[in-house]
Amino acid sequence: MRFVRYQSGSDSPRYGWVLEDRVGPIEGSPFDEFRRLNADQSLTSVKLLAPVEPSKILCVGRNYAAHAKEHDAEVPTVPLLFLKPPSSVIAPGETIYLPPQSEQVEHEAELAVVIGKRGRWISTEQAMDYVMGYTIANDVTARDLQYRDGQWTRSKGFDTFCPLGPWIDTELDAADAMITCHVNDELRQMSSTRDMVFNVRQLIAFASSIMTLTPGDLLLTGTPAGVSPLRPGDVVKVSIEGLGELVNPVAQEPEQ
Repeated sequence: MRFVRYQSGSDSPRYGWVLEDRVGPIEGSPFDEFRRLNADQSLTSVKLLAPVEPSKILCVGRNYAAHAKEHDAEVPTVPLLFLKPPSSVIAPGETIYLPPQSEQVEHEAELAVVIGKRGRWISTEQAMDYVMGYTIANDVTARDLQYRDGQWTRSKGFDTFCPLGPWIDTELDAADAMITCHVNDELRQMSSTRDMVFNVRQLIAFASSIMTLTPGDLLLTGTPAGVSPLRPGDVVKVSIEGLGELVNPVAQEPEQ
């Protein structure tokens, strides 16, 4: 099943479900009990929002060996975790703003895991029981600030630096899904999730040994090689086989 968060006209945002090219509301929560109502609206007639409002966004650095190599960095022996703030999340179609503090902002195409229930000390054998589904993420990064600061909070945390969407898919087989990123129709990144250093089960087990995972939390699983700078006027499209595509324009942040 595919879940979305959407807004129809002046109505309040709500969760819904997707049937082919139509959307219908649900009663209840996709993280608990719910009931599907008729899918009687065209997807093109509603505004898709970020498909989840996470309490935290856990990310994994250097989880593709080729990406570590392109930055002359070692492949970690245990998952390298960092956090992005929930305020960095934007919806499909919303604008990625390049902040004035950085001269080198880059795209990072990623598979995002949506946690479905609360857990701590989750074993690798039980890990998939805690997955609600998957969505697409772009871990936008101010690369020059990442190098300069020596830690990653500022470089990863600007508003608009976490595009998500278009929906949560509960049936995706994440073991071998192709990830691509195009900028202005030019292919920049291409790899498969099978090339991850640490797989989804291992990442959930490791993360939950540190902190409690709660429904709606996101786990971004790392990016393949090929990251490159973004410029005002660019359009970034991240695609994952079986999940669809996430498209966002790029602009310079307006002066305050």
